[in-house]
Amino acid sequence: MADDLPNMLILQNKALQQYIYETSAYPKEHNLLKELREATVEKYKALSVMTLTVDEAQLLSMLVKMMNAKKTMEIGVFTGYSLLTTALALPEDGKILAIDPDKEAYELGLPYIKKAGIEHKINFIPSDAFPVLNDLINSGEEGTFDFIFVDAMKNDYLRFHELTIKLVKIGGTIAYDNTLWSGSVAQPEDEVKNEILRPFRNAVVEFNSFIAADPRIESTIVSIGDGLTLCRRLY
Repeated sequence: MADDLPNMLILQNKALQQYIYETSAYPKEHNLLKELREATVEKYKALSVMTLTVDEAQLLSMLVKMMNAKKTMEIGVFTGYSLLTTALALPEDGKILAIDPDKEAYELGLPYIKKAGIEHKINFIPSDAFPVLNDLINSGEEGTFDFIFVDAMKNDYLRFHELTIKLVKIGGTIAYDNTLWSGSVAQPEDEVKNEILRPFRNAVVEFNSFIAADPRIESTIVSIGDGLTLCRRLY
């Protein structure tokens, strides 16, 4: 399976992508983020493409700071690169609710989180996200999150959206990763041959169309990493 993994970067010019990394991204990457990124590649090899790219992580960090976010959520954690990124960007009293059923992957990143001194900001729940989100809504947490980052199963994005739109505050932001799905969204369905991309391509296309027409938000797709959709709740 790992051998079939596509290049999950929208920018297909490798020299230009490397220029962005070396000129802007790598020089500003926190040392612990670099160590975690390298540890993820060492353990997961080709599957490490599930980690956020360095430039996309830095964009999220800037967004969190510009929003003055304090209460955030992450759905889909993997080894915690994006989680550590967000935690470092939050103020000392900031909090992240992190949800992922894969505790083993999270534990790879935990030593780096502890070394950064930000473990107190993170509440990691090893669980499927849907029961957690429903419990939050039922317990009165609607409209209380400043920022929510979603990087999970793409065929669940529409279901996630109907829950996250309730939990994020008016004026808050939801970010969905991989919404250009290695460029396959712009290809005719029958031309998508990759066995990793093909099963989820239609779900991503459907999600993008829904988001574009959703009157509850203003949104944009940023062509960074594998595509990042930013949604700001209007009401």
